[in-house]
Amino acid sequence: MATVEEDFPRGGAQRKATAGKDKRRVEEDNLFGVCHDDESKKRKRKKELNPEKTKKPRKEKGRALQAKQLRGAEILSFKKLTVGTLLLGCVKEVTDFELVVGLPHGLTGYVSLTNISDAFTKSLSEQVNEELPEVLTVLSDLYSPGMVVRCVVSELGETKASHHSLKLSINPKDVNKALTAGALRAGMLLSGCVSSVEDHGYLIDIGVKPTKAFLSQQKAQEHIKSRNRGLPLRVGQYLHFLVESVKNDGRVVQLSIRPADVVAATAAEDQRWNLCNLLPGLVLRAEVHQVTFRGLALQFLSGLSGSVDFMHLDPQKVGTYRQGQQVKACVLYVQPDSKSVHLTLRPQLLQPGAVVQQASMHGVGEILTECTVLCYHKGAGVTFQLGDGTFAYSHKRHLSDTKLTFNPSKFKEGTNHRCRVIDHSPVEQMALVSLKKSIIDAPFLRYQDIESGQLIEGKVISLEKFGVHVKLTDHIRGLVPRTHLADVPLKHPEKLYSVGDQVRCRVLTVNSDSKKLILTRKKTLVGSKLPLLTCYKEAVPRRVAHGYIVCVKPFGCIVRFYNEVRGLVPRQELSARPVPFPEKVFYVGQVVKVTVLKCDPSQEKLLLSLKATRDTVTQEVGTGADGTPKDSKGASLYPTGKIVDVEVLAKMENGLEVAILPERASAFLPATHLSDHVTNCRLFAERLQEGDVIPSVMCLSHARGQIILCRKAALLASAEQGPLAKAVSELQVDMQMPGLVKNIMPYGVFVEFPHGLVGLAPKAAMSDKFVTNTEDHFVVGQTVVAKVTNLDEEKKRVLLTLKVSECRSAEADRESLALLSQYLKELEFIRTVMASRDSLLVTNLSHLVTGQRLELAVDGVKADGTVYFTGAQVAGLTVTASRYHQGELRVSRGQQCSAVVLFVHLLSATVHVSLRQELLNTNVKKLKGISQHPAVVQFVAPDVAVGSLAGTPQLLLIPVASHLNDTFHFDSEKLSVGQTISVLLRSGGVERGGIPLAARGPAKGRRAKRERKPSEGGEEALPGVQHTLCIGDVVSGTVKSVRITCLLIALHGGVTGFVHASEILDQVPEGTIPTAKHKTGDAVTAKIIGGKEAKSHRFLPITHPHFATTIPELTLRPSKLSGNCAVVLQGEQLADRLKSFTPSQVLTCYVFKYNCAKQCLDVEVTPDVRGKVELLLLSLNLKSLKQPEKEFRPGQALTATVVGPDTTETRLSLSLTGVCSLDEGSTTLGTIKKVTPQVGVIVWLPFGKSGRVGLCDLADSYRESPLEGFALGRVVRCCVISKDGDQLGVSLRNSRVCPESASSVRDPEIASIRCLRKGQLLRGYIKAVGEPGVFVSLSASVSGRVQYQHLTDYFVKDHDLYMRNLPKGKLVTVKVLSVNNEEGQVELSLLPRDTGKPDVLPESLGLLPKETKELSEAKGAVTKPSKRKRGDSESEQLSSKKMKIRKKLKNSEESDSGVEVYCREEESDSDVEQRPKPIKAEVPRLQVSSGFAWDASLNTITPAIKRRQDESSDSEEEESGDSKPKVTGRAKAAGKQQVEKELAKVERQLMDPSRQPQTADDFDRLVLSSPNSSILWMQYMAFHLHATEIEKARAVAERAQKTISFREEQEKLNIWVALLNLENLYGTEESLARVFERAVQYSEPLKVYQQLASVYTKSEKYKQADSLYNTMLKRFRQESAVWLSYATFLLKQGRANSTHALLQRALKCLLQKEHVDVIAKFAQLEFRLGDAERAKAMFENTLSSYPKRTDLWSVYIDMMVKHGSQEEMRHLFERVVHLKLAPKKMKFFFKRYLDYEKKHGSAESVQAVKEKALEYVESKSSLVDS
Repeated sequence: MATVEEDFPRGGAQRKATAGKDKRRVEEDNLFGVCHDDESKKRKRKKELNPEKTKKPRKEKGRALQAKQLRGAEILSFKKLTVGTLLLGCVKEVTDFELVVGLPHGLTGYVSLTNISDAFTKSLSEQVNEELPEVLTVLSDLYSPGMVVRCVVSELGETKASHHSLKLSINPKDVNKALTAGALRAGMLLSGCVSSVEDHGYLIDIGVKPTKAFLSQQKAQEHIKSRNRGLPLRVGQYLHFLVESVKNDGRVVQLSIRPADVVAATAAEDQRWNLCNLLPGLVLRAEVHQVTFRGLALQFLSGLSGSVDFMHLDPQKVGTYRQGQQVKACVLYVQPDSKSVHLTLRPQLLQPGAVVQQASMHGVGEILTECTVLCYHKGAGVTFQLGDGTFAYSHKRHLSDTKLTFNPSKFKEGTNHRCRVIDHSPVEQMALVSLKKSIIDAPFLRYQDIESGQLIEGKVISLEKFGVHVKLTDHIRGLVPRTHLADVPLKHPEKLYSVGDQVRCRVLTVNSDSKKLILTRKKTLVGSKLPLLTCYKEAVPRRVAHGYIVCVKPFGCIVRFYNEVRGLVPRQELSARPVPFPEKVFYVGQVVKVTVLKCDPSQEKLLLSLKATRDTVTQEVGTGADGTPKDSKGASLYPTGKIVDVEVLAKMENGLEVAILPERASAFLPATHLSDHVTNCRLFAERLQEGDVIPSVMCLSHARGQIILCRKAALLASAEQGPLAKAVSELQVDMQMPGLVKNIMPYGVFVEFPHGLVGLAPKAAMSDKFVTNTEDHFVVGQTVVAKVTNLDEEKKRVLLTLKVSECRSAEADRESLALLSQYLKELEFIRTVMASRDSLLVTNLSHLVTGQRLELAVDGVKADGTVYFTGAQVAGLTVTASRYHQGELRVSRGQQCSAVVLFVHLLSATVHVSLRQELLNTNVKKLKGISQHPAVVQFVAPDVAVGSLAGTPQLLLIPVASHLNDTFHFDSEKLSVGQTISVLLRSGGVERGGIPLAARGPAKGRRAKRERKPSEGGEEALPGVQHTLCIGDVVSGTVKSVRITCLLIALHGGVTGFVHASEILDQVPEGTIPTAKHKTGDAVTAKIIGGKEAKSHRFLPITHPHFATTIPELTLRPSKLSGNCAVVLQGEQLADRLKSFTPSQVLTCYVFKYNCAKQCLDVEVTPDVRGKVELLLLSLNLKSLKQPEKEFRPGQALTATVVGPDTTETRLSLSLTGVCSLDEGSTTLGTIKKVTPQVGVIVWLPFGKSGRVGLCDLADSYRESPLEGFALGRVVRCCVISKDGDQLGVSLRNSRVCPESASSVRDPEIASIRCLRKGQLLRGYIKAVGEPGVFVSLSASVSGRVQYQHLTDYFVKDHDLYMRNLPKGKLVTVKVLSVNNEEGQVELSLLPRDTGKPDVLPESLGLLPKETKELSEAKGAVTKPSKRKRGDSESEQLSSKKMKIRKKLKNSEESDSGVEVYCREEESDSDVEQRPKPIKAEVPRLQVSSGFAWDASLNTITPAIKRRQDESSDSEEEESGDSKPKVTGRAKAAGKQQVEKELAKVERQLMDPSRQPQTADDFDRLVLSSPNSSILWMQYMAFHLHATEIEKARAVAERAQKTISFREEQEKLNIWVALLNLENLYGTEESLARVFERAVQYSEPLKVYQQLASVYTKSEKYKQADSLYNTMLKRFRQESAVWLSYATFLLKQGRANSTHALLQRALKCLLQKEHVDVIAKFAQLEFRLGDAERAKAMFENTLSSYPKRTDLWSVYIDMMVKHGSQEEMRHLFERVVHLKLAPKKMKFFFKRYLDYEKKHGSAESVQAVKEKALEYVESKSSLVDS
C-alpha cells in the first residue's frame, strides 16, 4: 500500500514549494533529461574558447576517413579484436561439442553448442532431459567443413596454457543484434537458423524481435535437393536466405533459400544499410577510390568506405586495379569501436551460401624446401609462392625464432626459403607457414602426427593424484597415469618426479579427436626391443611382446598393449603350474612378456600365454653338448611363416646358402623361391653375391634339419594376414591360397603350400583355355594362386583349380597393377644392390631406367635393320633399336642421335632404345583421374610391356599378365610392337621412376597398320559422314529408329543424329518410357548439343579437328529448343563426370537391361554416364526381387539415389530404395549368408557389407526355435541398429523394418537397462551358464544374471546338471529382481513362484525340493483381516490378535510338530466361531502406487515383488534332518525373543499411517474405515487392474456405488468417471454405453456428458468425442460451458474454421445477456490455441460496443501481456488510461500500466506513466474545485 501511495499521491495537485525545494525537485524529477540553459551556455563558451575544434570542411573529413581506412587495411590480429566484432568465417572442423571456424588472416575461433541458436539449445536440453541419446542431434548432421558463416566475437580470454581463447557465436540474436523489424527490407541477404519445423515450411530465427520469419516448403525444396542431400531441414541448421517480402511493419517476413536467388543477392542503397547494421557476408558493388601497396580503399552504398588488404585481392587480378574501377566486394568484418569496414575480393567469398572448397594444399606438418618470396609486407608478414603454384603466408612472428634474429633484407622478392606448414586458412585459401627453426625441427606439430608405441621426450609440468602431466610441445600435452610411473606401484611419486624434469616416455594411446595422449614410464616398456602390438593384425601367432596387466580375474588376466589392443591370458596359460588364485600372484599394472596363441582381427579377440613365453625362452637358451644350438632350435625359433633377414654366404647351382640374422643360423634359399616372377628369380640368382643382405624372407619349411626359406611376395603377404593352414582338416572348400608348383605331370600340376600341404590341380582345372601340354602353362617353382575345390580328409587329398576366372579378385585391373608394381619393386632392389658394385658396367646398367634420354652414336646397322649404339653413359653395354623404332629416320655409322630408353635387361646387360620422333617430344600430356586411353605397344618383355599414349610421348608400363596364374597366351593374344590397345589409367597413376602404370582396358587390341607414305595415296578417310553442323543449330528430321534408351534421327545429307532418353522430355514421370512416345517416321525438330565419334563413342568438344565427322548428339527437350543458348557437352574425362555426381543426389535414370549374371540392373543416366543398381537396392518389396527382369521394363524412367562410382570407376552405383549408406536406422534388404545355431545369422547387405543378427533381433515374438525358417540365400528385410566401424548390428524385427504396421510386439526391444523395472516379467534366451550363475539375453544389448538360488526350487549339488538342462539359446521367462543402472547389472529370477512357469529343471531328474521356512509366515497370519465390533479401536483389535498369536506360537514351540500356525478371531456379540484358516506364504503381488493412470493399457501393467528376507530360525533349518537335536532353554528363550521382535515389527507396520495397502484385505479394512472416500475406492480398483483382474475392479466399483452415501454426489460421480475410464480402456463399446446410461440416471447428466467427452479426448477417440459434443449441443444448448468445451476441442484439433461457425451457432442459441461473456471466452481460446490476430479483432469489436466493460479490458490486457509485443501493450494502455471511467477503475488501470513499465520498461517510461497519472489526478481535482 505504501508503494501505491508513493506512486499515486492523494489530494490532487499540491501547493508550490519554496525556491530551494523547487531546485531539488528539478534535480530529482528531470524525467526526460532536458538540458537547462546554464548547461547550454557552458557549451557555447567552450566553442568560443576552442575555435579550431569547430566544424571541419567536408573535404578534410573525407580525406581523414580515407587515411583511416588505408591504415585499417592491415592484418587482423587477436589484439585488435573486441567483443562484438562481426566477422565472416569458414567452418574448418566439426566436433561433438563445438565448431572450429577459420577467420580472416589465419585466426581460429570456436562456437560452442549453446551459441548456435536458442531453439537448438532448447531442443538439445529436451533431448538430454528425456534421456534419448539415440535421437540426439549431432553437429556433424547440421554443419560441414567449408560452410561460410557470419559470427560475432562473444568472449576473449586465455586458456590454462596461456594461449589465446577466441569464442564466437552464430546465434542470430547476436549476429543481427543491430537490425530491427522496421529496418527489414525486401532483397536483404540475412542469415539465421531453423527454429521449428511446421507442416508447410519452417520458422526461421533471424534474431529480430518481434519478427516472425517463415520459409515455405516450396522455397526450400531446391536447396534441400542440391545442398542438403535431399534431407529436410532440421532445428539449428544455419542458412543464408533472401528476404522476399516484409509485411506488417516487419512483423512477418517471407524468406527464400533458392541457390540462384541467394547467389545473386546484392546489397543496394534502398535497403538502407549503414555502419551500425552492416553485416559480414554482404555482397555489394564498390568503386576503387585509392590503390596502395597495402591494398585498396573502396567506396560503396553512397558514401560508405572500406578497405581491402593485400591478402584479400583477387589473385587473378592483382596489379590490374585502378582508381575508379567498379568491383564486386564482400564485407569481411566490421570493427564495432572504429566502425571500420574490411572487405574481400576473393571469388570464393562472392557467392553467398556456397561451400568453400578446400584447395589441394599441403598437409599440416609438411616441410617445404622451395618457397619463393612474392612480397614482403612490412609489419605484417611475407607472401610466398610454392612449387605447385599455390600461395602461402607467414606472419611476422613466424619469420624468425626471436625478434633479435629477424632480418627483413632476407625476404627480398624472388629469394627461396625453407618453411613448414602449420595450418590452413580457408578464408584466404592458402597455407600458413612458419620459418622458425624450432618448428621446422619439431618431430610433430599435432596429435595426428604421434603414433602409438613411439618414443618421445617431454617435460613434467604438474604432479596430480592420478598421474603426471608431461609437456611435449606448446600445444601438445600428455598424461602418465599413476600406474605407469614405474614398473612397480609408487606410493610417493613426488619423491621420484618433480616439475621441470625431462622424461622419456612411450606412447600408449593417442586420440587426435579428443586430444588425449596417454604415456608410460615403465622402464620395461620404454626400453623393450620386442615388436610392438599396435593393432590386432600385428598379433600373429608365436609373436612375443611386452604388455601390462589391466585386470585380474579368477578366469585369467587381461593384458593391454598399445592403441587399446588387449588380449586374454586364460588361467591355464598363466604358468606351467596351476594358479588357483591369479589375484594373489599378479597385480594390475604389472609388465609381462606374453606370446600370441591366437588372434581374430575381425572380432578383435586375442588369446595370449605366459607359459608359452617361458617355454620359448627356455628353448632359445638350450644348446647341445658341443655348444652348438640344438636341432630343435630351427623348428622353434624359425617356425613356418616367420619373417627374417638373411645374408648370402655362398652361391649354389640351385640357390643361395644364407645365414639368418642376427643369430647367424644357416638356411637355404632356392633360386625358384627368390621371386614370384620367373625372370626375376634368374636375375636375383645371378646378380646377388656373398655378403649381400636380403630383407623380408619367410621361413617356408624344415627339411632334413635344414631351414628352407622363401622370398615370394604372395606367400609373405599370406603369412602376414594370419596363421597358415597346417593340416588338411584346416582347409575349406573355396579357400584361396598362394603356393608353389612342386611337380608337373601330364594329368595335372601338384601345388605345394607352407607346412608341407600338397594339392593336385587336374588338367581340366589348370586354365580357362584348353590345355594340350601341361608343361606349356607352368614351370616348377612358379608361384600360383590355388582354390580348393574338393577335400578328402581321410586320404588327405586336396583337389585344386588354377583357373584365372575362379582365382582372381573382383578388381582384376588393380590386381594386375599390384603384380606389376611388385615386379618393379624387385627390380629397384636389385638395382640398389648392383649400384654398390665396383664394376663400371654393372654400375652404368643400374642407373639406366625406362624413359631416360640418351645421346648415342651409331655403331653399326645389321641386315635386319637393327641398329647398335655406343656412348659414354652406356659403356660396355649392348644398346639396340629395332627397325620399327628407327621411324622415318635413316641412320649411318658414326651418326649422333638422341634416343629414349624403352627397357633395360639387367641380366643380359642389354638396353633397348627408340629413335621415333613422337617418343622424343617433350610435350607430355598430364593425366587426370581414372580414364581409358588408346596406347601403342613399343616394347614387350616377359613380364612387362612398354607403351605410349597414342599420339604423345608419354610412356606407360603395362602388365603382360593379369594374374599370377595367367602364364599361357595364344599367339593372337600376345602383344606385339606397334599394336594399339586400350589401357586404363588409375587416378594419379601408380608411378615407378616417373612412368605411370596402366592396366589393360576392355577394348580388344588391333594389329599395327603399315604406315602409308604421302606418295602412296591421299588423306586417310575418317569414319562417319562429313557435315557442317555446329552446336546450337536447330535441325529437322525424321525418326529413323527407336531403341531402348535412344532415338536415331535421320537428318539432311545422310547424317544420322542421336537422341538419348534424357533429352526427350523436360519432366519425365517415373515409370514411363520416353522413347515410346515416338514412332518411326515421326517428324521432329531438334537442337545439336554435341557430337561423338562413330567408333569409340567418345564425346568431342567443338574445337576438336574431327568434330565435322562425328555423330551429332541432339535434344528434343522444349526448354532447350526455346532457350537462347545451347547446351554444350564438354569432352571431359569420364572419371571427372562421375565425380560431379555427389552421394545421396537424386536423379532420373533409364533402364537398359537386367544383368542376370551379375544380378544388377544396368541403367543409363546421360548419353555418356552409365550406372548399375545391385539387386538388394532395387526395392524394399520382396515380391519385386523375385522376377526383376519383368518388374523393370527396358527404357523405363526411374528415380534413383547416387551412391558413388563403382569399383571399376567407370559407372555410377545407384539405389532405388533411397539408401546410399548404411547408417543407424537405415532399412534395406539383405541375403542370409550364414546361420549359426544358438547365436544368430549373418546377413549380406548392400555395398559389400555384412551384418550380424542376434537371437533377440530375429522377431518381435521370441520362439523356442528362433532360427527355424532362416535358410541360406533367403532375402530378408532388415534394419541397421548399430554401427561400430565395419561391424554392423542388424535387426529383423517387424517393428523395426515395418514401423508403420500395427503388429503386436510380445517381446519388446529393450534399448538399455534403464528400460527395465523391478518385478517385470520378460522372456529371453540362455546366453551362458557359468560359475556366477546363468546369463540370459533380454535383447541385443541387455543381459541379466540369474543366481543359482533364484534358478530352481530343487536342491542341486552338481552344477553340471545346469549345463545339460539349460542349453545355450533356450527360451525362458524371467522376472526382474533388481536393476543397478550405475554398474549395469540386472538380477533375474527363474523360480516358478516368480515367473508362473514350470521349473526349468524337469521332475524326471528326481531332485529333492528345497524345504520351506514356516516361522516367517507369522507375519502373514497377522495381516489377515478380521471382523470387529463397532466402536472397537484399532489398538484393541491388535492387542487381541497379539495375545492369540502368542498362544498359538507357544503351543507350536512346545510341541515342535511342524504343524502350520492357525489364527482364530471371535466376535463378542455372537457365539459363531470362524473356522481356522491356514497361514499361506506371501504371494507375489503386483506393486500398486498411490495413484492410478487411467489411460494405461494392459501391456504397460508391470508386476513387481518386494525382496524377501530369510527370517527363519535355526530350528526350522534343522527340521530337514533325520535326527532331531535337543533344544536348550537358552535357545527357547532366544526364539521367544525373536518372535516378540517379529510381532512388534508387524504391529508397527500396521499402525504406520503412511503405510501403503498391499493386499485386498488391506483395502477392505481401509474402505470400511472411510466408506465415502472415492480416492480409496479408486485405488482399490487400480489394485485389481494392475493384477489384470478386470471383473474384480468392476465389482469394486459396484460396491462403491452401493456403499457411498447418496448425499456425497461428487464422490459418487468420481466412481462413475473411474468406471467410464475402465470400460473405455478394457471394455467394449456396448459395456461403455451401458455404464454411461446408468451414470446419467444416477448423477447430474451434464457433468457425466462432460466427463465422458474428456475420457474420449484423452484416449484420442476424436470421432466419438465429436459425436458426443454434437449430442450435448442439442440437449444442453442453453449451457455456455458446453459451447466453450466444444470450441476448446475443435481448436486443439486445428479446426479453426469450425470454431468460427460454432460461435455464430452459440450466439443464436444462448441468451442475449451471455453473448459478451461468450465472445470474450472464445477470444481467450483463440489467444491460447488459435490465431492471435483473430482474437484481437474479436476483443476490439466487442470493446467498441461495450467500452466501459472494465472486466473485458482487464482480460484483454492479460491476454496481450502473454501474446502481444511491447509496442502493442503500450498502445493498449494509452487507450485505456484515456477512457472516461470512474477514478477507482482508472486507478486500477494506471496501476497495471505502471507495473508493466516497471517490469518491461525503463526509468523514463515509468516516470512518464507517473506523470500521466498525476495529470489525471490534477485534472480531476481541478474539476472538483470548479
